[in-house]
Amino acid sequence: MPFSYDPQILAVFQAMLGKEDRPKVPIGDVETRRKNLDAFFAPIAATLAPPAGTVTITDYHTTTSDGHTLLLRWFMPTTLHEPSKGSAWVYAHGGGMIAGSVEVLTPIIARNVVSASVPLLAVDYRLAPEVQAPVPVTDSYAGLQWLHEHAAELGVDPKRIGVIGESAGGGIAASLAHYVKQQHEKHSGSPDVIPSLQRQILIYPMLDDRTTTSAVEKEIEPFLLWSRDDNETGWNALLGSRRGGPDVTVVEAAGRTNVEQARGLPPAYIDVGELDLFRQEDIAYVQTLGLAGVSCEFHIIPGAPHAFEAAAAASETVQLCMKARIRHLQSI
Repeated sequence: MPFSYDPQILAVFQAMLGKEDRPKVPIGDVETRRKNLDAFFAPIAATLAPPAGTVTITDYHTTTSDGHTLLLRWFMPTTLHEPSKGSAWVYAHGGGMIAGSVEVLTPIIARNVVSASVPLLAVDYRLAPEVQAPVPVTDSYAGLQWLHEHAAELGVDPKRIGVIGESAGGGIAASLAHYVKQQHEKHSGSPDVIPSLQRQILIYPMLDDRTTTSAVEKEIEPFLLWSRDDNETGWNALLGSRRGGPDVTVVEAAGRTNVEQARGLPPAYIDVGELDLFRQEDIAYVQTLGLAGVSCEFHIIPGAPHAFEAAAAASETVQLCMKARIRHLQSI
């Protein structure tokens, strides 16, 4: 059987984007892709904001090791009142490594926080090409460090922190798990000083700078919302001339992971659409985690393209997927 969109998801995307082919953006055109992604997500986000009074949003800042002032946005569901020693999540947004922001996605983040009734710290990491790897990951680590250090005043148990991200943010989250593991190996004598991650939730993660052109991927080409050209642009911006080369590390592209490097990573939940460019690299990553003894729940969502849940929130497919994600958000 040939691939096809989930009918409910297709109806929503056709209504939003129209049936006409969109103009092709040249490889390397970061600015147009930024404008297009913001234009896609901003109106969606506005419709998904949770009811007023259901979440408290507070901005904090931390200074990175290179002196950058980093925005950290704290989302606390009001149902928790004043939690004591509860869990929390560090979040990295999507955008192909080159686009997106906490500001644009705040309504969507807030909705997910309210749905799961768990607090979350969104890190407004710096984008490529203004910075290159591993800065998005080290920025995210700075956010994790800040949450670890301020856990008591926020009512968070520092031993109950996880990381979540979608698309590029899923790749950053996966690399952050590797980075945290490396920090513990370097500072094995001071385990309480280094923050820990108890779980990782990777939503259609962008993992591998060497994305292949297999027969399966060619079959889904007509359905791609994030194309091969988009992907090449994102990785080139992040890695420059090193993209696809032998010296790219797991902290820069988690899809470079081998079994030994994956040992000891936190348990994972991963989902990806059947019609997503990242499907095969995500399958490969799940296989590596399994061979390394890392617990992982994995779902391929039939008929779903990249970012499928953003617009089609009311579809049955999305609702089932969101239940699984929420279950894992509530699991630590």
